[in-house]
Amino acid sequence: MDLKQIQYFIALFEDGSVTRAAKRLNIVQPALSMQISKLETELKQALFERGPRGMTPTEAARRMYRLYTPIMRDIDHAREQLCRSDVIITGRVALGMVSSEAESVLPESLAKFNTLFPQVEVSVADGFSAQLIDAVEAGRLDAAIINKPRGRLTLDVQPLIVEEMVFVTSAVHGVDLHEPVDLAHPPEVELVLPTRRNGLRGALDAALMAADIVIKPKFEIDLLSTIVQFVEQSSVATILPRIVVQRKVDEGTLRAHTIASPPISRHIIQVSHPKRPLGPAGEALIKIITDEIRRVTTSVQTDE
Repeated sequence: MDLKQIQYFIALFEDGSVTRAAKRLNIVQPALSMQISKLETELKQALFERGPRGMTPTEAARRMYRLYTPIMRDIDHAREQLCRSDVIITGRVALGMVSSEAESVLPESLAKFNTLFPQVEVSVADGFSAQLIDAVEAGRLDAAIINKPRGRLTLDVQPLIVEEMVFVTSAVHGVDLHEPVDLAHPPEVELVLPTRRNGLRGALDAALMAADIVIKPKFEIDLLSTIVQFVEQSSVATILPRIVVQRKVDEGTLRAHTIASPPISRHIIQVSHPKRPLGPAGEALIKIITDEIRRVTTSVQTDE
């Protein structure tokens, strides 16, 4: 039994006439009759009863039709998707990203995206999660990659990745710490953290509150790049997602220490408007960004 025989069988079953089915398939009647006969021989049972009013399907034919129609529908859908992949994707994508992700993986992700989709224009805005949520709701952005907020959202939400947060010190000016770090008994160092407007601070505070731990930073700064430089050049420490500091760790200017208690992570999600579905270009861009985040974090875990 091959695909052509199944197509011939379905056409004859639906049309009920060799003449009409052959015309529908654009073949001669003897060719259709021969394929149906071969199919009946292979299955060792009759599929149609020939009569003056046409071809009446047997019970075996009705069972076969029920079984094979969904399969043929899936094949047609797959063929359509393959054909669509050859279409040149154009248009414009307006994406929002929290700065921790934009600074870490955006350049490499955009380079890959531009190679695959050279005719798509891209606009990327960074900001706090709350700001990006407002922009998606207002239609200024097609979608945004943000830190998962505590409250419920009216937007469509797609979980992307969970990232580990680490305790970070200077490789030159910082104190030597024992691994892993226990925040119930934190090292005696001053801390610089993002402000409470930042989603990273929300993830940190939630984990500490659940563990009944209170930490008071001496410095609070919104710009993550400034926090990284400050820690790099001083004896203060910070707590940030590993991906934010990994480049400096690789360069040997920062040390990233695993936090054992309480384990702290932040959830990255994609938000889009339920009445404005994301197009293929936007979906492709977000997939590339997510894959790049996973590549960086996975390579770090492998190296360790």
